[in-house]
Amino acid sequence: MLIASISWSPDPTIFEIFGFPVRWYGLFFAIAFLAGFRVVNYMFKHEGRSSEQADQLLMYAMVATIVGARAGHYFFYEFPLLQADPIRFFLQMITPPFSGLASHGAAVGLFTAFYLYVKKNPGQSYLYVTDRMVVAVALAGFCIRMGNLMNSEIIGKPTNLPWGFKFLKDTEFNLSGDPSLVLARHPSQLYEALSCLLIFALLLWFWSKKKKDTQEGLMTGYFMIVLFTLRFFYEFLKENQSSFENNLTLNMGQILSIPAVLFGIGVLMYSNKKAKA
Repeated sequence: MLIASISWSPDPTIFEIFGFPVRWYGLFFAIAFLAGFRVVNYMFKHEGRSSEQADQLLMYAMVATIVGARAGHYFFYEFPLLQADPIRFFLQMITPPFSGLASHGAAVGLFTAFYLYVKKNPGQSYLYVTDRMVVAVALAGFCIRMGNLMNSEIIGKPTNLPWGFKFLKDTEFNLSGDPSLVLARHPSQLYEALSCLLIFALLLWFWSKKKKDTQEGLMTGYFMIVLFTLRFFYEFLKENQSSFENNLTLNMGQILSIPAVLFGIGVLMYSNKKAKA
């Protein structure tokens, strides 16, 4: 007998400490940075670089992720609020628990941070750094999307597939709150999480086997192309995050994924040209 659907209703809060809630999303967010540091430190160590450099790069990445993702959320999804009250925007941007994070904004922040890191650390090229960091970023993507799943947010469109999730705690698309009216939906968070985990495994394997023979930029280019191509198509299975997207041919996630893919193609072209020079 096939499973008709999967009922999904985890509590976003794991436990409380002196009234302060510890949430699954925050836990996965922390794991993303800790695991990312371990990955980059491992790669740097095997290439004769110091843990101090990995520490510094992590700090750049941490600040860039939060600022870029928060700013991207308001610029891309809530720009009217930013225009109407920029001070409130700034305060919300820097105040935990950081509800509302845009991955495309995080990407802009990260690539900017890597440039600043390279300027402070001579002897490491920009693409050398990005080739290592995309491995950690892929793993972080898995963690963040698992956090979204535990929050029952960024849900997919209705589906009849046997692995459809009934997000019983969702109030955006089930205004009545009646569990019997909840539709099974694509677990789009899980699709993206598993894709990121696979990309992470492939990149780490590729680095371990080919790190001495691979031109700089190859891993960065393929990462951007594959990740954001998948993101473009996964968006067809997801509900829009903002109401203004309902009037668009492509939603904001798809629109922003196009330049990300083009950026990846540009990096590959530059990498191949430099390798042949």
